[in-house]
Amino acid sequence: MIKIEHINKKFNDVPVLKDISITFQEGKTNLIIGKSGSGKTVLVKSIIGLHKIDSGNILFHDRDFVSMSVREKQELRREMGMLFQGGALFDSLTVEENIKFPLEMFTKMSTKEKRKRVDFCLQRVNLHDVNNLYPAELSGGMQKRVAIARAIVQNPKYLFCDEPNSGLDPITAIVIDDLISDITHEFNITTIVNTHDMNSVMEIGEKVVFIHEGEKSWEGTKDDVLSSDDKYLNDFVFASNLAKRIKEKM
Repeated sequence: MIKIEHINKKFNDVPVLKDISITFQEGKTNLIIGKSGSGKTVLVKSIIGLHKIDSGNILFHDRDFVSMSVREKQELRREMGMLFQGGALFDSLTVEENIKFPLEMFTKMSTKEKRKRVDFCLQRVNLHDVNNLYPAELSGGMQKRVAIARAIVQNPKYLFCDEPNSGLDPITAIVIDDLISDITHEFNITTIVNTHDMNSVMEIGEKVVFIHEGEKSWEGTKDDVLSSDDKYLNDFVFASNLAKRIKEKM
């Protein structure tokens, strides 16, 4: 579980996050949605410590991240997996070397143990015989699955995904959504997904938080989204004619 309490953040005296409090559930896919510029990316970066908040609390299973020393924060980050927008793989490294990179940096595993863990993670994301390939030799969907394998290689308690379906076709996006959901439940991870993809919301949104102009405007489940009376959420969700027609049939 991750709990944030009364988070505030300004840039150049301009409020970007305004008194946001959310509890992200363990073993669930927690989705943060909102328009571009709403503050959702700043929120995620604040939770993992890339931005220093001005006030508030960030609790990882009751451990106060804000008050931790630099060393304590480094230790906690070993429990985090990150899936960056676009995958962020190292072009000069093979698939195996990319996935093994966190193990080289943060563990004392033997070479044999590292190889075994890499193979397990590749199998878990349904990739085979790609260890010695380079990212440029893979499709966009395969690159994203390699990035997921790297994100889970240290068996994280917390998984952060930034626009995981960016640049993917709809069918591949569904595959990635299902994979993130399956891994979350299988390993009981607290997963936070930053997205504007309503397909992801309706597929895997066990908890959905809508951010509007730096404030938490609404929260609920994917089943609650279409029946919400929050004006800003409705404007966001029903921006397309297809979504409007779906609501009219309810």
